[in-house]
Amino acid sequence: MALPTVNPAAAFARCLLRGTLATLIALAPCAWASELPFAQPRPQLYSAGQPSAAQLHQAADAGVRTVIDLRQPEEDRGFDETAAAERLGLRYVRIPVAGAAGLTEANARALHAALENSQGPVLVHCASGNRAGALLALLQARQGASLDQALEFGRKAGMTSLETPTRARIEQAGAR
Repeated sequence: MALPTVNPAAAFARCLLRGTLATLIALAPCAWASELPFAQPRPQLYSAGQPSAAQLHQAADAGVRTVIDLRQPEEDRGFDETAAAERLGLRYVRIPVAGAAGLTEANARALHAALENSQGPVLVHCASGNRAGALLALLQARQGASLDQALEFGRKAGMTSLETPTRARIEQAGAR
């Protein structure tokens, strides 16, 4: 009984194809996880409006380790965000920011401290991303960014209608 002949090039190609497919299948969840539905004004920093429970889970799967919530305690989140974050092993920080009135030096310092004490990627959110972007713009200005640079960063992070009061706060701080 004769042994079947094996074409070495064909065997190599089959092996290579199997390895490539296995690698693609293994990497697919990682590629999906890195596609978060949030703004990313800089590496390791995401900003957003109120995430859903599913988005919070997706963020945790993608490596986010800290969630900083800028919403007031009485604002409806649609689910128990604190408990969800705890279940996912996320550090949860609440810094209540009440619209333009909440764009204060104290809140900028609190955000800075929360970011400094975070290990790994961070998600900063409010209801729409507007407060998150505005407070991040203030923080950029505190750290030496020009007015235009700080406002651009804030817009990338979600700032919209709070741009005018944010500009005024940055200009006031610069006048001191």
